[in-house]
Amino acid sequence: MEQLNAKMTNPKKRPVVVMQYGEGNFLRAFVEYMIDLANEKGLMDAGVVLVKPIPFGSLERFDQQDNQYTLQLRGRVNKEEYVETRQITCVTDTTCPFDDYDKYISYAKCDTLRFIVSNTTEAGIVYHDTDKFEEKLDVTYPAKLTQFLYERYKAFDGAYDKGLVMLPVELIDDNGIELKKCVKNYIKLWDMEAGFEKWIDEACVFTSTLVDRIVTGYPRNEAEKIWEELGYKDELLDTAEPFALWVIESEKDISKELPLDKALEGKEGMNVIFTDNQKPYKQRKVRILNGAHTSFVLASYLKGNDYVNQSMNDDIVRDFMMKTIHEEVIPTLTLPKADLEEFADAVVDRFNNPFIQHALLAISLNSVSKWKARCMPSFLGYVEKFNKLPEHLTFSLAALMAFYSGKTMADGVMYAVRDGQEYEVKDDVAVLEFFLAESKKPVAEFVHNTLTNTSFWGQDLTAVAGAEAKIVEYLDTIQKEGMGKALEKYFA
Repeated sequence: MEQLNAKMTNPKKRPVVVMQYGEGNFLRAFVEYMIDLANEKGLMDAGVVLVKPIPFGSLERFDQQDNQYTLQLRGRVNKEEYVETRQITCVTDTTCPFDDYDKYISYAKCDTLRFIVSNTTEAGIVYHDTDKFEEKLDVTYPAKLTQFLYERYKAFDGAYDKGLVMLPVELIDDNGIELKKCVKNYIKLWDMEAGFEKWIDEACVFTSTLVDRIVTGYPRNEAEKIWEELGYKDELLDTAEPFALWVIESEKDISKELPLDKALEGKEGMNVIFTDNQKPYKQRKVRILNGAHTSFVLASYLKGNDYVNQSMNDDIVRDFMMKTIHEEVIPTLTLPKADLEEFADAVVDRFNNPFIQHALLAISLNSVSKWKARCMPSFLGYVEKFNKLPEHLTFSLAALMAFYSGKTMADGVMYAVRDGQEYEVKDDVAVLEFFLAESKKPVAEFVHNTLTNTSFWGQDLTAVAGAEAKIVEYLDTIQKEGMGKALEKYFA
């Protein structure tokens, strides 16, 4: 079987407009997909250069396939199964600074370059005051970026129209603000000229972004079957869900230069939003998508389910999740209700994706801090707005205590029991030690000590009127009758 190559795809030769730090599955299924669509629709004429940000691994597969690869989107859209297969042809080159620094840095002099995308993990946007300007490789990503931008500044004599737009997608708050802060720190550390700092401030744009798409990557167990369907071998084959969201916050409007929102028109569940404030969108994602996960997965697991899509076929669990979102979370959010309802509908489709087996135990990791970040704001917001407890979110906290009712602990993992079988509870050791001791106490004492643990919640939750008594009632029922019967008793 022939391997995918440029003779098969016949890609158009395009100017380099985007440099991307990171060649992994996520960016190739997210950014390149959108750019490829924009190119096809004549909205852009953009080639992408992929930069390998770490020394480990190889770009050999990209070379073998002339940088061509296939992306398959698989899931549900508008409650219908959806599969889209696309050959991505916008990647024009790859480069690894650790193998050929001169080739990498030469792109700083590329006249058509405009955007820099990065995904260097949450630990990538950091500042080290030990980094030296003369050291080209063993420095942080922001240090490399500062060096790259300085090379461009010099090459074009500080021309303002040669400034670049930074699009970091690392999963930290205000990623663009933090990236620029690091760059400015390096300018100061390395005592760089004032003109360069002025160019950074006035000619360059550092956006903060929020991204959302589940990318399942190379389908190792299905690859050969998919190759047979495609009619060629593709060792860069990438898979993802159809849903995609990219919120781009910028002081300067870059939407006309980067018309990805127009490229996605007609693509249900896919959207690019340009804004001067991404926080409401992050709040929407955290509170609806992540909050829904955290609010139902522990109860669903204790009821006997193992996966998210399995939970969605369990009527009482699905109803529990839907009422949590629509009756208790959405009323506490600030975006227009229609936007929130549309997003919630997409979340349900994503949870129902038959191509993704998302294990509930995997989602359960660090559930205490997750409940605080994802569910507690909705819980408290509902109480403040309606002066009563949100029943489902309150029950979710009782379910958390039931899930964390451990029997033994070894090597930093706590073991609890479901239907006679042990399961692993993973969290910080101090959290696990607390629950191992407290869950053996009478229900009322266990609940009181948990709710008053301000190191978990940042406040004493017994101050919420009625919360302690209700959670004692819920947890007592769960312990005596089981999760299934408890859900039926309160929510059927």
